[in-house]
Amino acid sequence: MAKPLDLEEQEQLDEIKHFWKNYGNLITWALIVVFGSIAAWNGWQYWQRSQAAQASALYEEVERAATGGDMTRLERAFTDMKDKFGRTTYAHQAGLLAAKTFADKGNVEAAKSALLWVADKASDEGYRASARLRLSAVLAEAKAYDEALKQLAADFPAQFDGLVADRRADIYNLQGKKAEAKAEYLKAWRALDERGEYRRLVEVKLTALGVDPKAIATASTPSTAATAPLAAAAASAGVKP
Repeated sequence: MAKPLDLEEQEQLDEIKHFWKNYGNLITWALIVVFGSIAAWNGWQYWQRSQAAQASALYEEVERAATGGDMTRLERAFTDMKDKFGRTTYAHQAGLLAAKTFADKGNVEAAKSALLWVADKASDEGYRASARLRLSAVLAEAKAYDEALKQLAADFPAQFDGLVADRRADIYNLQGKKAEAKAEYLKAWRALDERGEYRRLVEVKLTALGVDPKAIATASTPSTAATAPLAAAAASAGVKP
């Protein structure tokens, strides 16, 4: 026969019943939220891994088509990539690769479309900047100089300053605007790493236009006597020291 509960046990049981009556629903919903969040997070992680694996496989398809020069296959694979995995880094990498291949094959419109898509959709500012730089080159080659300069007027990360100035100078040079080209080349020369090969290339371009950037840089001192040669060199180059 069951032993009756003593008074103390009965009071504890009553307290538990009272507590559960007041807070039971709240606790239940809190547990549902916690465990639901854990399940959702695990599901999201699984989905992310699955998306990345599928996007990687499709990027390899884009890469194979580009390497093989199969434009029909490349267009199809890149379209699938945009439609299915357009928010992934793989898609933005695929866009840059596809654009280069299209441009190499003379399909300017397809190259422009791919680069515009990357410039508009990429979450990484480096990919956006690279797409705009490449797009400006494609447009300049097509003699669409104003459109090319418009792409270079967008916001770029600071580390792209030298590259943007150099590209802008190239376009000015093609337009016959020598003074503007010299100013932009000099800006690029100053912004680029002095130990880099790219800076030496810009230096060659400046020399071809009759500008010695090292002479201008050396002449730059605080004294009036020293700034006179700088001003003269800059004036002859059509740039501001």
